[in-house]
Amino acid sequence: MVKFNRFTLDNGLRVIVHEDKTTPMAVLNILYDVGARDENPEQTGFAHLFEHLMFGGSVNIPNYDEPLQRVGGENNAFTSNDITNYYITLPAVNIETAFWLESDRMLSLAFSEKSLEVQRNVVMEEFKQRYLNQPYGDVWLHLRPLVYKNHPYRWATIGKELSHIENARIEDVKAFFKKHYNPQNAIMVVGGDIDTERVKQLANKWFGSISAGEKYNRDLPQEPLQQQARRQIITAKVPLNSIYIAFQMPGRSDDSYYITDLISDLLSRGNSSRLYKNLLKENHIFSEIHAYMTGSFDTGVFVLDGKPLPGVTMEDAEAAIWEQLTILKNEMVPVDELTKVKNKTESTMVFSETSLLDKAMNLAYFELLGDADLINQEAGHYLNVTAQQIKQQAQALFTKENSSTLIYLAEPC
Repeated sequence: MVKFNRFTLDNGLRVIVHEDKTTPMAVLNILYDVGARDENPEQTGFAHLFEHLMFGGSVNIPNYDEPLQRVGGENNAFTSNDITNYYITLPAVNIETAFWLESDRMLSLAFSEKSLEVQRNVVMEEFKQRYLNQPYGDVWLHLRPLVYKNHPYRWATIGKELSHIENARIEDVKAFFKKHYNPQNAIMVVGGDIDTERVKQLANKWFGSISAGEKYNRDLPQEPLQQQARRQIITAKVPLNSIYIAFQMPGRSDDSYYITDLISDLLSRGNSSRLYKNLLKENHIFSEIHAYMTGSFDTGVFVLDGKPLPGVTMEDAEAAIWEQLTILKNEMVPVDELTKVKNKTESTMVFSETSLLDKAMNLAYFELLGDADLINQEAGHYLNVTAQQIKQQAQALFTKENSSTLIYLAEPC
């Protein structure tokens, strides 16, 4: 059970406090309700670019890392298609330094042509290294637009194409910041050896005077139900052929999320999972095979991907995957197999609650979903899933009409 207190500043900043006196450390986590889905289709990659720009210094603090290192702190951030998250961990006695740093860059991030140029080059290099010049690096650059035709999930967080970052102008960057990086679009979680009254004082002192900004009302084009199988074949300089089969699935807040998550575990979690046991260990069809899902806020994606062993045709590999999905659709999962997967999921969640940073990030995430207390209800949702629900969800998800298949062929030597 994760206990917490919450309050909201007059400018709309939601603050959650998790008191934990068992550690001398503290964490300050700020989640901004902005991700790649909120970008202009002609200016993609901006949310991720901001993850870099936010460390470029603010008007009053030109070097973000230096004062943090002086008080024994560390920081990092990540961007997804749905959210952007920044966090600081440091000794609890120095928590005010974290308030000072985060409030100053929310209030007055330093925008300069030089800073933009530096970070733009960093992101462009990342785009080239991780997505264009790495084997299989561009998979999601192909898979997303295959699955999504309307929704902005059709591009990755890095952006749709390199030119969007290359041509990013200072006025566009400033406008994106003003629109999304303000108190009423943020959730702050403070955890560790602190007390709620102290956090209230610091929050009002450092964030209270920041303007709320204009309210951003998200109105995104939603993805219609897929009703026809899609397919794409790519030839590239990769060591092995690879196959990706993607299925549209309901969003993160849908009740079926937990059922679908357990399906991915049944198929692909550990050496006793179905795909590993049947397609890799016993029948020697794949050298590796995985099942996972994106967990997106809006329409998500359930993906199966594998690399067939040399000598196995793509047709046989694809048929083997569909055979496993058909079994899930037609046969009840044995009680002991489902119980084992549930127990693994529960133990993972319990373990994550031992990490102060994980708790802070999860509290912010669930607050954005609707209520931070959802963190305490997650395990119950998984434990309540039945074999009948697994079968019904498999029947709903795994149809040819709902599939998008990407075949990745290695260029002949």
